[in-house]
Amino acid sequence: MSNILRRGRLEAAQDEEILRYTSSMEADRWIFNADIVVDLAHTVMLREQGIIKEEDCSKILSGLLKIREEGMEKLDFSYEDIHISLESRLIDMVGEDVGGRMHSGRSRNDEVATCIRLTLREELLGLLEEIFALRKTLVSLAEKHSETLMPGFTHLQHAQPTTLAHHLCAHESALGRDFDRVQDAFSRVNLCPLGAAAFASTGFNLNRKRTQELLGFEGLLENSMDAVSSRDFLIECASVFSNLMINLSRIAEELVIWSSSEFNFIELDDMYASTSSIMPQKKNPDTAELMRGKTGVSVGALMSLLTICKGLPLSYNRDLQEATPNIWRSVETVRASVRVMEGMVKTMKVHPDVLAAESITGFTTATELADTFVRETGIPFRTAHQIVGMLAKEREKPTMEKIDSAAEVVLGESLSSKGLTENMVREALNPESNIKRRKIPGGPAPEEMKNYLSKRKTELELNAQEIATLKDIIDSAFENLLSVVEEYRKI
Repeated sequence: MSNILRRGRLEAAQDEEILRYTSSMEADRWIFNADIVVDLAHTVMLREQGIIKEEDCSKILSGLLKIREEGMEKLDFSYEDIHISLESRLIDMVGEDVGGRMHSGRSRNDEVATCIRLTLREELLGLLEEIFALRKTLVSLAEKHSETLMPGFTHLQHAQPTTLAHHLCAHESALGRDFDRVQDAFSRVNLCPLGAAAFASTGFNLNRKRTQELLGFEGLLENSMDAVSSRDFLIECASVFSNLMINLSRIAEELVIWSSSEFNFIELDDMYASTSSIMPQKKNPDTAELMRGKTGVSVGALMSLLTICKGLPLSYNRDLQEATPNIWRSVETVRASVRVMEGMVKTMKVHPDVLAAESITGFTTATELADTFVRETGIPFRTAHQIVGMLAKEREKPTMEKIDSAAEVVLGESLSSKGLTENMVREALNPESNIKRRKIPGGPAPEEMKNYLSKRKTELELNAQEIATLKDIIDSAFENLLSVVEEYRKI
């Protein structure tokens, strides 16, 4: 049997169906580059610890760089995973007496855990950049619309006047928390399991801190059993991705509604729309609709991961092979969705006149009218609520006469007799006056929004620095690894 893994203990080769069933080669495309990097770091450390000879190290490193250059398609896909296929290719190139030494002190268990973390770390960094870009676009658009009136909604019913800036910043705030969650998840992904071997570490004198350093990890997963068997970092990331996709889906839902003829608040750019195969007048918000649908990919991945990991005894079990395809599907979907959403928001056409006209539809100033009754006449808010509720039933613009009539029914006296004037009522019914009054922290008043947006821009600047720092650390580690590899392969 030519299979370098099965030739000792096992006699029978797997048939084609069993191989397809057990193989992870397709999902392993995600970790091909990471596997090469992990092999390089491990080989460098083996040489430095005197576990392999300098000449063998040089040949192994040169072979790995050649395999990297050739690409994954040159590997033998009849193996069950990329790790053995890659090692087999190396042995074909440099001989088993040399290539067979690379796996010293290592198991596929700690190897794959390290590869997954390396790859996922890169994906998280990319996602941070993409969330940052979307948030920046929302803030930029909000700055242009700090005084653009629109109706605010509860239960999808017109509720109170607000501004488009206030509405957009609500979504940006949620995305800001998603950004923080990705950062938090990154800190737990960015730990190195290499050196844990199968689960009980190894009798070889490995230097785990050295491989951690070469791979740019922040720290070690100390317990070797936990290092190879835990996939809680995948569950955490899948949860973060699901939360982010749900927030994106909420924005997408509004874009679908707002672009309808009934609302007509916005028009999506043609790039993000389709037309009907039979109705030539249609402009459908398909991209936003698909984003709602793709949320199921991330939620489904989370459910799959929870189910796969539930009840697994320590330490490693092959069930975990099924975990990684789910995280790759999820991260691919969420990253694409963030990029697409940023494009949709940046290019959509806003209809300020429609938004302003609808800002008072459905008696949205009712709350401010009740508040005015309380402030100006001293009646309890619940009483004011009752009076305004009676006025709302009539579905007509409240006049001083109607207000006094309702107050007579409820209080037995008019509100004009308690100091309410027509000017006060007029101001209460004015949506712009409504918004200007709401200047407490977090409110839609233009002056408050100016302060709020200033704080968000400062936060974004800090986030940009945080992303740059993380990238610099990882890039520097990779450059250092390649420098050491180049030095050692010249022996």
